[in-house]
Amino acid sequence: MYSYNDFDKNFVRQRVHEFRGQVQRRIDGVLTEEEFKPLRLQNGIYMQLHSYLLRVAIPYGTLNSKQMRRLALIAEIYDKGYGHFTTRQNIQYNWIKLSDVADLLADLAEVDMHAIQTSGNCIRNITSDHFAGAASDEIEDPRPTAELLRQWSTGHPEYAFLPRKFKIAVSGSPHDRAAIAFHDIGLCTVRNNDGEIGYKIYIGGGLGRTPRIGRVLSEFIPKIQLLKYMDSIMHVYNRLGRRDNIYKAKLKILVDELGLKEARRQIYEHYDSIKNGSQLASAEIIKFIFDQFSPPDFSTAKKHDLEKDFIHSLSLKNWAETNLTSHRDPNHVIVSVSLKKPGATPGDASANQMRVLADLAEQYAYDELRVSHEQNIVLPHVPKQHVTKIYNKLNEADLATSNIGMVSDIISCPGMDYCTLATARSIPIAKQIATRFCELKTERDIGPLKIKISGCINACGHHHVGHIGILGLDRGGVENYQITLGGDGTEDAHIGERTGPGFPADKLIGAIEAIINVYLGGRKNRNETFLDFYRRVGLSPFKLAIYGLPATAYF
Repeated sequence: MYSYNDFDKNFVRQRVHEFRGQVQRRIDGVLTEEEFKPLRLQNGIYMQLHSYLLRVAIPYGTLNSKQMRRLALIAEIYDKGYGHFTTRQNIQYNWIKLSDVADLLADLAEVDMHAIQTSGNCIRNITSDHFAGAASDEIEDPRPTAELLRQWSTGHPEYAFLPRKFKIAVSGSPHDRAAIAFHDIGLCTVRNNDGEIGYKIYIGGGLGRTPRIGRVLSEFIPKIQLLKYMDSIMHVYNRLGRRDNIYKAKLKILVDELGLKEARRQIYEHYDSIKNGSQLASAEIIKFIFDQFSPPDFSTAKKHDLEKDFIHSLSLKNWAETNLTSHRDPNHVIVSVSLKKPGATPGDASANQMRVLADLAEQYAYDELRVSHEQNIVLPHVPKQHVTKIYNKLNEADLATSNIGMVSDIISCPGMDYCTLATARSIPIAKQIATRFCELKTERDIGPLKIKISGCINACGHHHVGHIGILGLDRGGVENYQITLGGDGTEDAHIGERTGPGFPADKLIGAIEAIINVYLGGRKNRNETFLDFYRRVGLSPFKLAIYGLPATAYF
């Protein structure tokens, strides 16, 4: 993983020193809240319902044991003993005192971490595949590209005050685990006919009140030209993006208004004007960054038959079926650690659990961890001989939930429990759904199913791309939950289709049960997933079931 050099370290420390003075002026009343707001947003500080919130950057979701231990310590010293991992592969602390912020940021800087550009109308944390560098289907590790973009965009004077926040994701595999089609810019690593590695580029994707699937801007851009191409997209957006209406300020709206053909023409016009000039990053710099991500020495792992371990433990076998993924090296596996125990808040981890994860990474997994956009933690490189030891340690820390990709592995925004923008609760709904299907003991029979919940139209819970999506809204002072079906955030991107009128909170769980019963009663066999079934039969049988008619009325 990338290691900070002296420039990086000095930059972050100087930023902390600068912000310390700004915080003190706010506390002393020299700055009004309106004057202070853009300063705190540039340093990851939000004012939420109950207190300040700090969002810490974890670029492309990668961190080491030392950094994870520091996040645990921060949770104990400055918060209430836990942190919340987010869909942008970051971590948030919900109970921060303004007077502590500068000290907290200084503590982060000691382990090469910060909160710069985790909020505000700038280029946010670059996200990537949480299996990067480990996935068996990978063309190239996408994290060096994400790091290149991070260095290019951090503190960029032209892009500090964009029309709206801007999000970029990078995938290194044909199978998209980074939801690139739902970002302002999505990069898919590809090879051209000559075998050269470059990028297929999508623009204008996004969720929120006007969800859009990204449109293909270019089928192939060479790696050496990437920054100029990105600069051209940003130049056009910064110049033409709407600033008069916050709801129409995103790149997706600009592409809608211009049309893809005209947007492409303007981007290429700028690109052509700069492509033959000096490079924004030389081949040497690009090589240096890519070399920072050299894989561990996988040859140290022993051959090990996991099936023999499973004979002695059914719980280990069940956990392995959902939480282990094939690795590019046959003697390793990828371990996904669920932060979604039924009844718990999705994405939360206690300080003790963070330390356990740090210890496991250091002892058994080449000292590397990942945060997934699905709010779980990944140990990307685990020798097979260590799997049982890791499972036992996770079990002791209440982290051995075997539900990755299942009904209870729910993405949820904070909702009205924390967020000033939310119009309905999300966390209690996620807890109720997960607990209900745990009680029914049907989760494994149901199989892979992604439920995503948002507490308002801003869609921070990605409900549009859930196989089952839930959107909480206020209807005359009463929380009402709309359901969408058939969403997909992978390379086969789809926006979910609304079933019809929403449900009050006390009727929602019954509606979700009815939807899943339609699937269980109508699927061809256990190999037909919920999403496959939905694409085969459409919305009609689900509407019949949840609005008063039995599922058998269709079949």
